[in-house]
Amino acid sequence: MIAANNLSPVLKRAKRDWQLYLLLLLPLVWLLVFRYVPMYGAQIAFKKYMITQGIAGSPWVGFANFERFLKSAKFELVIVNTLVLSFYQLIGGFPFPIILALCLNQVRQRAFKKTVQLVTYAPHFISMVVLVGIMLQVFHPRIGLTAYFARILELDAPNWMGSRSAFPHVFVGSGLWQNVGFRAIIYLAVLATIDPTLHEAAVVDGASKLQRIWYIDLPGLLPTAMVLLVLQTGRVLNLSFEKIYLMQNPLNIRVSEVISTYVYKVGLLSTVLDFSYGSAIGLLQGIVSLVLILTVNRLARRLSGHGIW
Repeated sequence: MIAANNLSPVLKRAKRDWQLYLLLLLPLVWLLVFRYVPMYGAQIAFKKYMITQGIAGSPWVGFANFERFLKSAKFELVIVNTLVLSFYQLIGGFPFPIILALCLNQVRQRAFKKTVQLVTYAPHFISMVVLVGIMLQVFHPRIGLTAYFARILELDAPNWMGSRSAFPHVFVGSGLWQNVGFRAIIYLAVLATIDPTLHEAAVVDGASKLQRIWYIDLPGLLPTAMVLLVLQTGRVLNLSFEKIYLMQNPLNIRVSEVISTYVYKVGLLSTVLDFSYGSAIGLLQGIVSLVLILTVNRLARRLSGHGIW
């Protein structure tokens, strides 16, 4: 009887707002089909998977696939490259959307502000294949834009896409150019919620624009920034496979081989398909990502008092 009474308000809300629940249905189905159902197949990481015997019939091998990866010659190379590119992308790209949002928030000319927003967030909608194609043309050592300016300055044209030292900067810089404007939208929305009377009182007290940004805008952005930082840390090892794979070539392979591309090559491109080995590496990557997000969330709560939970 008590359960029925408690359920009644829920059913009433569902009946009243059925359109919202209907919109929620598709994302829930997607989450179930593409995130929870595949968890059943994760067990092949602990098996010697054979297509003819299926997941249930394949023999168990325990942690043999994990030990194989930890002892492989590529382990150190792949892990180091993944961590370097991931944290470089995380730390290097974190402050720029905040800075862009703070600058745009101070612009009072509406047309200029909208133009800058359009120019900065439009690259986000460029597909990864097109983006890498643009990069290959711009950084081409013979016909690229950088080669053109090098000839004007009578310098040797640099091969940015084939340079090991330049690859991390090209990868992170292109990602920053593509996403900085889109990520700034979130911070602009947060800045719009800050009480304008705080700025009015600060102006009366003689505060400059920089002081108002430092003491009013930044503290208002801090909770959102911490949450986004923790969420991005959870994806720190999940580098864009398409972009990395398309940017790879024999000249930069020593610094561009990461976990996702290595899993693809050993799991699908090798002469002997080894799904169990690839799944073990992917599962290990997920465990490390979980540990990172828990650690960063705890640090964020200690340092700023804000986190996901």
